[in-house]
Amino acid sequence: MNNGSNRTIDPSCWEKPPLAIDIIVKLDIFGIVLYAILTFMAALSMLLFIEECVYIYKKVPSNKKSVIIWVNGAAPVIGTMSCVGMWIPRATMFTDMTSACYFAIVVFKFLIMMVEEVGGDEAFLRRAGKHKLKISTGPCCCCCLCLPHVDITRRSLFLLKLGSFQFALLKTVFTILSIVLWTNGYFNVTDLKITGAAIWINPFVGILTITALWPVAILFMHLRTTLRTIKIIPKYAMYQLVLILSQLQSAIINILAMNGTIACAPPFSAVSRGYMMSQQLLILEMFIITLVTRLLYRRPYDPVPEEKDDNCENTKMVVVPESA
Repeated sequence: MNNGSNRTIDPSCWEKPPLAIDIIVKLDIFGIVLYAILTFMAALSMLLFIEECVYIYKKVPSNKKSVIIWVNGAAPVIGTMSCVGMWIPRATMFTDMTSACYFAIVVFKFLIMMVEEVGGDEAFLRRAGKHKLKISTGPCCCCCLCLPHVDITRRSLFLLKLGSFQFALLKTVFTILSIVLWTNGYFNVTDLKITGAAIWINPFVGILTITALWPVAILFMHLRTTLRTIKIIPKYAMYQLVLILSQLQSAIINILAMNGTIACAPPFSAVSRGYMMSQQLLILEMFIITLVTRLLYRRPYDPVPEEKDDNCENTKMVVVPESA
């Protein structure tokens, strides 16, 4: 096929993603080294995660084991799924959906982890009884400074949990629905026509994501002082970084590929090459995050100190500084 400049366009630029065997056959020396290094990073991330699970199982109180393992697994799981998608490009849609479903659960588990770190629901309500929640936080209401502070009760705590849990549940439901529609030819992630299913499902999932991130941000802003001894701020930063890299970065690269900004490189079409670049970047980034989170979560799990008993009007909970 020729374009206006009489240049021949490789037929593979218009084809489906290549088969795994096609990639292996066409790898040059640089490609072999690159794929080997990235595969090693993904495998090492998963091995470190497994070792961390053993440590958590032995050293961490029973009420925290599950949530900490779930949160710890975000980067290794996404890195491993990206490695599978790198080697098997035609499975990219499924690996991305698996990673997204796992992270949806991590969003809920991170909120539960913060509550468990202060001793569970009862301890949280007892500590926070005289405080209020500041709900004018991102990503929903960071500009709405006029919003009133909310009393901390069982009902408000339940609503915070429900706001995050709905994402873990509905994201899985919409993923299954997307796969069912895909098998019948009605779902295609690159089909952005008004008649396509993706243009309706993806924005709704985006709204669910923002709604789920809001309760986590509210609780973090409230507990960041109390949980400073367990490094909750860098933990929250890593959680946010995984979100940005796995969702926003991938979306930007895929949009650029669909718009033709990323050129095709046989055997990859432009879209397939964009997905490949996204997978390779994620493997490297998730490997680094795995190393950082290992340092943050591999620690003694002592009880959080009781907060100071005063009449401070600060909306955040405080901790008594340990005396020398």
